Amino acid sequence: MEKEYIDDIKNYTPKNEQETNDKRIILDMIDNIGDDILTRNVEYAHITSSSMVFNENFTKVLMVYHNIYDSWSWTGGHADGEKDLYEVSLREAKEETGLKHLQPISESKDIISLEILPVFSHYKRGKFVSSHLHLNVTYGFIASEKEKLVVKEDENKGVMWIDIDKIDSYCSEKEMLPIYKKIINNVKESRH
Repeated sequence: MEKEYIDDIKNYTPKNEQETNDKRIILDMIDNIGDDILTRNVEYAHITSSSMVFNENFTKVLMVYHNIYDSWSWTGGHADGEKDLYEVSLREAKEETGLKHLQPISESKDIISLEILPVFSHYKRGKFVSSHLHLNVTYGFIASEKEKLVVKEDENKGVMWIDIDKIDSYCSEKEMLPIYKKIINNVKESRH
């Protein structure tokens, strides 16, 4: 049975003012657009789902070197009509890293972060994509550093475990650093 993405977003407890505002806007857009928000038919904004994959000690995160953004980043992708956003994030994490074994951070498989992300115009597979918004939900996973990593060449140039204290040295997307740090800090706090 599919998880109801709207309930998952409604039940998410925002961690700060940014998440409070973004949650309100995302739910408003869902109310106005309906399930088509899960597709790229809504070109100006659509639902995406990302993953922060931690090692077993929560000292490193697994990141991919994203071809379009030219930076080390989390894994994730478009919902493309799928309502179970947890499954979207899990599938994308596996596809983009080669990992086969991922465990959710929490048994309830809850969202760990919520944000509206600007995506600037770019070319993807030779086609122009206009600037738009990703209405993003993020899930957390745990994986072993011993598992083999595989590059998904059509999307990224590398896959690597990065020390959480050195993420600034690897991520060149300045707008994403506060989000990654927010997630890392929230996960670390919840583990204590």
